[in-house]
Amino acid sequence: MKNKTLIFLGLLTAAIILKGCGFYSFTGASIPPEAETVSVSFFPNHAQVVQPTLSQRFTETLQDKFMRQTNLNLVESNGDLHFEGAITGYTTQPVSIEAGDVAAQNRLLITIRVVFENLHDPDGSFERTFSRYYDYPSNMSLSQVEDEAIDKINEELADDIFNASVVQW
Repeated sequence: MKNKTLIFLGLLTAAIILKGCGFYSFTGASIPPEAETVSVSFFPNHAQVVQPTLSQRFTETLQDKFMRQTNLNLVESNGDLHFEGAITGYTTQPVSIEAGDVAAQNRLLITIRVVFENLHDPDGSFERTFSRYYDYPSNMSLSQVEDEAIDKINEELADDIFNASVVQW
């Protein structure tokens, strides 16, 4: 019985300490305690090459990241934390050349411009460009790897944006 009481008091003390420190997340996110909402506007595709589903897929990936990693409520607009921007690049290029000037690998590169507004901490707001890539063998076409590549790149971009905005890496 005595051990249960000590465990309970220890947990209670830890909860009080964490509550007193404001908002804390085990993801490392540092979100102002008064922030309750996040909004992610649709990211239109302004790249020269337009992949038809990229805008929707990226927007949903970024929204999902904040829904999974924070206690913020997703709202359509004017969130305490607000993201908007555009896809500015969607390119493929050879990255490693073999003998005879033949590409051994190709790279899909996606670039996104992000405007982040933190209503409760304006110094944390920013406008930045983020890029990520996916390398694939040259004996495969982009259409063979495109879905997997986009999913991987979108997750990495969402991680980068999350870290820059609320983890402030």
